[in-house]
Amino acid sequence: MLNSKLNQYTIYNIQHTKRGFTLIEMLVVISLIGILAALALISFSSAQKQARDANRKSDLRQYQNALEAYANLANGLFPSRTSSVSAFSTLCSDLNLRLEPDISCSQDSKNTADSSFDYRYISNGSNGTATATNYVLWAKLENVSATEYFIICSNGKTGQATTAPSSSTCPI
Repeated sequence: MLNSKLNQYTIYNIQHTKRGFTLIEMLVVISLIGILAALALISFSSAQKQARDANRKSDLRQYQNALEAYANLANGLFPSRTSSVSAFSTLCSDLNLRLEPDISCSQDSKNTADSSFDYRYISNGSNGTATATNYVLWAKLENVSATEYFIICSNGKTGQATTAPSSSTCPI
């Protein structure tokens, strides 16, 4: 009698241990994975914006270096553009950077989808010639709460402002 009860108990345990997960357990696991994936995606998106902003700042500093090199060859004067122009198209041509095999002009990676993300340049002087003494370079930043621009001025100041420059006077 004792032996038959022990066999029944063993068979009962074997049948219950072979059961899989319940539907509720599976739904809980799937929802937790979904929540973790959403959190990772949000933080990854912020990291991407921060990386693009760092790239923008680096690109503008490269344009600044090119402008300073140009001024060293042009008696301390910069290309003159009295209205805001694209650094990628106009300034590269003014600096003759397209002719250099080792130098390429940088363009904002978001500019293809949103034209407000463009590197911009403005200076004083008379348009099209090397007569400018002041310039301002800027780009719109992405990883900020309000619209802000990263600005580099010919007087050496760099920083952020909430409005885009409208003249060659440094807004910082």
